[in-house]
Amino acid sequence: MLVAVPDLEQGKKAVCPRCNTLLTARWREPRNQPTGYALSALIMLFLACLFPFVSMSVAGMVSEIKLTQIPRVMFNEDYSSMAAIFLIFVQLVPTFCMVAIIILCQNVKMARRLKIELAHILFKMKTWCMAEIFLAGVLVSFVKLMAHGEISIGLSFFPYCLFCLFQVRAFQCLDRHWFWNEIAPAPKVCHTLQAGKPGLVQGVRLCQSCTAILPAQQFRCPRCHTKGDARRRNSLQCTMALLITSVILYIPANVLPIMVTQALGQQINSTILEGIILLWGAGSYPVAMVIFIASIMIPLLKMLAIGWLCWDAKSQTSHDSEKMHFIYEMVEFVGRWSMIDVFVIAVLSALVRMGQLMSIYPALGAVLFALVVILTMFASIMFDPRLTWDKANRKFERHKNEEL
Repeated sequence: MLVAVPDLEQGKKAVCPRCNTLLTARWREPRNQPTGYALSALIMLFLACLFPFVSMSVAGMVSEIKLTQIPRVMFNEDYSSMAAIFLIFVQLVPTFCMVAIIILCQNVKMARRLKIELAHILFKMKTWCMAEIFLAGVLVSFVKLMAHGEISIGLSFFPYCLFCLFQVRAFQCLDRHWFWNEIAPAPKVCHTLQAGKPGLVQGVRLCQSCTAILPAQQFRCPRCHTKGDARRRNSLQCTMALLITSVILYIPANVLPIMVTQALGQQINSTILEGIILLWGAGSYPVAMVIFIASIMIPLLKMLAIGWLCWDAKSQTSHDSEKMHFIYEMVEFVGRWSMIDVFVIAVLSALVRMGQLMSIYPALGAVLFALVVILTMFASIMFDPRLTWDKANRKFERHKNEEL
């Protein structure tokens, strides 16, 4: 729906009156605030990589790790897939995003095409920054390890906490509408538009990358050069294909062990559910509930929700578009938090390396579970949420025709 955004006062924001999606906000320092937070985040990350992150003491034996050692240990133990997941989502992607925010907000001299590509990648990668999820996984791993030994946090733990806070804040202060207008002005619309009416009714569409208003039949955006249609092509088919694949992988991910513990010559295989039961039996009820919600309930409910969204978009049944859009936003928000169990295993595998006394290794179930989370995230990305509003738009057109 087309919305006429008024001139905003400092500290104010504009939201869509129909779905409450944030349209734009006027920050006090739209250029310097994101830069300051992003630069602070990079400094904290640098400090967090210099010193020990966490250590564990069991029967006089001490094991200590740095952040940079976590993927290295898993690579050395031939768990390359787990190491790659940690390296990409926890270290490389957040670092890239912070550097990109600094470069683009400070208007560093470079070719406009390069700026556009950098901005396009930045907003695509925002969803895949999982530093704060890893931090939650570290806290959960502390609870699991307290039953086996003494846990101590290192000098880099608090800088890493600040890094997570600063990188989240940097994204919050980054207004996409202002951001793209700084890179290049929005293309002018040839004909007069009316606020409160759907875009397709007036023959226009929104560029999903730079938020420019374009003619509905225009395939390429002249500002960001992104290709697109009024509705994403084959959205439901791609979403369902990814969803079915994730459902297939979800079963072995929960049946197969995700972690192997070797203690005093004994080998114990643990599935996700067994780990939850163990935490519950040890009296760690809040942590057990967090793992159960993040690793069992959220993936299952997310798959059901995506299937429901696809069915609603395809069927002729009339549902409340606002409620369906809220479901879509919840799916996008909570989906990546299922990675918390994967990061718990990454911390435990890197830290608990004490030979025959006690050692922990990731198992195949952890890789399959990570793939389930990644596939469901791709499924929600491929789904076009504008399809949920098409029925409301058709009702709008019918109502206008009846009035005429």
